[in-house]
Amino acid sequence: MRVIFFVQKLFCLFILITILIIIHINMKRTVQIEFFKVWKKSFNANTTKYILLWTSPQTVPFSDMGEGQTGFIKRNCPHVNCYVTGNRTYLGDIKRFDVIVFAAPQLIGIINKDLPTERSLRQKYVFASIESPENYPLLSYKLNNYFNWTWTYKLDSEVRWGYIVIRDSKGNIIGPKKEMHWIKLQDMDPVSKDLEKRIKSKKKAAAWFVSNCFSASRREEVAKEIKIDLMKNYHVLDIYGNCGLFSCSKDKADECNKMIEDKYYFYLSFENSLSEDYVTEKLLIAVQYNIVPVVFGGANYSRFLPDGSYLDARKLGVPKLVEKMIELIKNPKKYLEYFRWKNHYSYHKTSESVETNEYCKMCSLLNDDDMMRRNSIYDDLQTWWNEPDFKSNVVYV
Repeated sequence: MRVIFFVQKLFCLFILITILIIIHINMKRTVQIEFFKVWKKSFNANTTKYILLWTSPQTVPFSDMGEGQTGFIKRNCPHVNCYVTGNRTYLGDIKRFDVIVFAAPQLIGIINKDLPTERSLRQKYVFASIESPENYPLLSYKLNNYFNWTWTYKLDSEVRWGYIVIRDSKGNIIGPKKEMHWIKLQDMDPVSKDLEKRIKSKKKAAAWFVSNCFSASRREEVAKEIKIDLMKNYHVLDIYGNCGLFSCSKDKADECNKMIEDKYYFYLSFENSLSEDYVTEKLLIAVQYNIVPVVFGGANYSRFLPDGSYLDARKLGVPKLVEKMIELIKNPKKYLEYFRWKNHYSYHKTSESVETNEYCKMCSLLNDDDMMRRNSIYDDLQTWWNEPDFKSNVVYV
C-alpha cells in the first residue's frame, strides 16, 4: 500500500510540474508576441518621428506626455514610433526634429529671447495650450506666420486637446464639432422608467464644485446672484470647495458625483473664462450623471449639447434662469424631458480611448504623410487665438 501511495504522489507531482512548465511557456510566448506587436508598431513607416518640447517638459500638459516612446507605448497608441524629448541637442541639430512644440502659457516670457533661430522647411512648429486666451492671450505679432499647426481645445485645431468626446448609441464618435446634427428633441425616445424612479430622490435645487473663487469670467458673481434668487423662492445653491460652505473630497470624486446626482436637480457647469469652444470637464460631471447642467461660458453650446438638455445662464440671464429652474423642479415630467438625449448619446473623457487620446492623435498626425507634406501656416495667430474684443484693449509688441 505504501508503494502505491508513493507512486500516486510522484504522479501528482509530475502532473503539477508539467502544468507549471506549460504555463511558463505560454506566458513567455504571450510576452514575446506583445513585444513583437509593440516593436512592429514602433517601426511602422520604418522611421522614428522626433518631437522636441521647446518649453519646459515639466509643465502641464507636457508633463503627462512621457519621455521617449514610453507615453505612446503605455497608452497603446496606434502609432508608437514617436520620440519625445526636451533636450534641444538630442539630435545634434534642432532642424532634424520633425516637430517642435511650444506651450502657449510659456511663450509670453520667451518671444524676444528664446525662440529657435533656424528651422527646416519640413518641420512643423506647433502652438499648444489647454488654457484659454482669456487667461493667456498672445501679445506679440512675432508669432504670426510662425506656427504650422495648433494643438488646443479649439475645434478647428489640427489636434484637439479637448476634455469631451460625444458618441452616438452605436459608439461612433460624432463630436464635439462646429456643425452638429443632433436628433430633434421630439424625435428622441422617452426616458426609461428606471431613470424616472431615480430622479425622484432629488430634493435640492443646485450644486456647484469650485476651487478658484476669482475667475476671468466672473462666474462667481453670477453664482452669487443665482443663490440669492433661489433663496427668495425657498431653494438652495450649495457650493462645494474653497469658495463655499460644503466639502467633498477630491479623492472620492465618484462618490461626490453620485451624491450630487441623488440630491440635486441642477449642476453649475461654469467655466473660468468666456472663450470660444472652451468647454472643460466641468460639463462632464453633469452629463455623465443624471443632472441637468446649467452652463456658463463663451462657447456655442449647440456644438457640445443637444437642444433641450441644458440651461444657458448667459442667454437666459439670472432671473429667467432661476424661474426656469423652479418651474422644472415643480414639474417632474418637464424635468425628465431634459434626459431624453441619454437614449441616443453618451459623453466620455478623451483619455478613455486611443481614438481620442490627444497624445496618440499627435503621433498619428506625424505619421500622416499628407499632413506632413502639406504647406500650412497660421498667418494671423492673434486673430485665431485671442478673443474678438481683445485687440481694442491691448498694445502689441
